Amino acid sequence: MRMPGTALACVIALAATFVSSLHGGPQLLYALLLGVAFHYLSHEARTKPGIEFCSRAVLRLGVGLLGARITAAQIAGLGWETALTIIAALTTTMLCGLAVGQCLGMTRAQRILSGGAVAICGASAALAISAVLPREKDGDRFTLMVVVTVTVMSTFAMILYPLIARLLHLPPELAGLFLGGTIHDVAQVVGAGYMLNHETGDIATIVKLFRVSMLTIVVIVVAAAFKKSRERALVGMTPGRTPIKQALVPWFLWLFVGMVLLNSLGALSAPLQAGLNDLSRACLVAAIAALGMKTSFAQLARAGWRPLALILIETIWIAGFVLAVILLRH
Repeated sequence: MRMPGTALACVIALAATFVSSLHGGPQLLYALLLGVAFHYLSHEARTKPGIEFCSRAVLRLGVGLLGARITAAQIAGLGWETALTIIAALTTTMLCGLAVGQCLGMTRAQRILSGGAVAICGASAALAISAVLPREKDGDRFTLMVVVTVTVMSTFAMILYPLIARLLHLPPELAGLFLGGTIHDVAQVVGAGYMLNHETGDIATIVKLFRVSMLTIVVIVVAAAFKKSRERALVGMTPGRTPIKQALVPWFLWLFVGMVLLNSLGALSAPLQAGLNDLSRACLVAAIAALGMKTSFAQLARAGWRPLALILIETIWIAGFVLAVILLRH
């Protein structure tokens, strides 16, 4: 029965939301830390099915509903120079992660997960990409390590990057490109942009949403690259058993694309769009709480320094790349 575990994840998500609204700070990180505190309940027969349900099905629903934030007009309004800059930054960051991660002895799945999280939209991208990767022994623990690290770094970037933009006297267009093209999470991009001025905040948000829209393409590519590995993992590679066939494009990506199309056509009213955005956020917070319950502080500590080093290098790379392009344009 899924109800007890699902209800538990929802209660932790509500607690994290309350703490975030009361004291500020990243809601997803609070949900993760509170979830880890209830790790012992992930082994209980009553709560385990619901926790698994939230960490997978609810997670996918939350990612799919992210598309309600984006319209084709927003993407088209960026201009080709900005779009190419973001695509190049995303691509080179993921390549940087693959190369550096290999030197650090990490698996291909781990390198892609960390690179995608930094390049696209932080915790949300990490969760979406992990959903199409084959299950590994320490997969959930590594995913949580990525979520924690990119959330913390995104919070630091929200404070530091506006100072850099001021120091370089960047106009709103370029400051928005810098903030929206480099900070990991949407909430921190919004905070950093409007910290400077309203125009910068608007541009940074649209640039960030363009990065979020790239999530569909990246997840499809990752799903195709790991399709056979994922199918083998589902049967435990038991001899004599036929691999389970899976769709190349997961259902939540179809939902994501559908939301973008509906929003672009004006079929989503403002209240409905706000409601879908809130529902998406709620699903992601509940999923993070469930993922937190599936691990422990000791397990996170055993992940070692390599994931931290990799994500730090990727963060420095994407910030340096976008800033170099901006300085050339400025």
